[in-house]
Amino acid sequence: MNAKEPAMFFNKIEDLKVKCSLCPHKCIIDPDKTGVCGTRKNIEGSLYPLNYGKITSIALDPIEKKPLNNFKPGSLILSVGSFGCNLKCSFCQNWTIAHEFSKCYEITPEELKKKALELTSKGNIGIAFTYNEPSTWYEFVYDTSILIKKAGLSNVLVTNGYIERKPLEKLIPFIDAMNIDLKAYTHSFYRDICKGQLKHVKDTIEFAASKCHVEVTMLIIPGLNDSIQDIALASKWLSSISPDIVLHLTRFFPNYKMGNVVPTPIQTLENARKEALKHLNFVYLGNV
Repeated sequence: MNAKEPAMFFNKIEDLKVKCSLCPHKCIIDPDKTGVCGTRKNIEGSLYPLNYGKITSIALDPIEKKPLNNFKPGSLILSVGSFGCNLKCSFCQNWTIAHEFSKCYEITPEELKKKALELTSKGNIGIAFTYNEPSTWYEFVYDTSILIKKAGLSNVLVTNGYIERKPLEKLIPFIDAMNIDLKAYTHSFYRDICKGQLKHVKDTIEFAASKCHVEVTMLIIPGLNDSIQDIALASKWLSSISPDIVLHLTRFFPNYKMGNVVPTPIQTLENARKEALKHLNFVYLGNV
């Protein structure tokens, strides 16, 4: 498709409204309005992606920076992102990209594939869709992933996991690895801090782990999601899917709307890792 074609996964309803079915919010969008993510606009009764082919950030990164420690370690991957996110996390580390209309430049899937192939001489293994939430960039990610896969390279999603099953099923045959954020292991945290629901993220992790390589990241925020009990519950649940799922426990630094929260103490992370290792084989600390 191209930028002028309608989005995937929506239905037309009465009075020129549309209902988006890409993510669990299932936004009902009035004409000339956008959904929660800010990237899909109702234009005359059809839904259009505003960010198709629009890139805000691009860099050749170590795969471990995604973070993916057990997927082709030591390699580099071309990381790209657009704008938009379908969660509203108060602690967002990439808020200038996710929640503001950053400066963009346009690129086609074919041009991005060409760039990825040119960088293989420098060690590039493919494309990582990251920085903002890639599911809100769905059509471009889908079109590009097909080309990257055909070229023999790898596709990686760095995602919050907040996506409906049908779009995920359509995309995942072209995805080789995912790092999925597990923001916390409590319903209240997702509801109050992220404006979402934990169950949908759990569904994504469980399904994705049966289809591709999955690693999970938990950003540990003092006083909000750092209890050993919750770390234990999350680790036990992940191990019930597979004890080989990689868990990254990442240090929080003040950002966005949480500038008054202190950085995570190193001891808190070490204690959390010790607990998680009771259930999982691979637990890494990040941002330390």
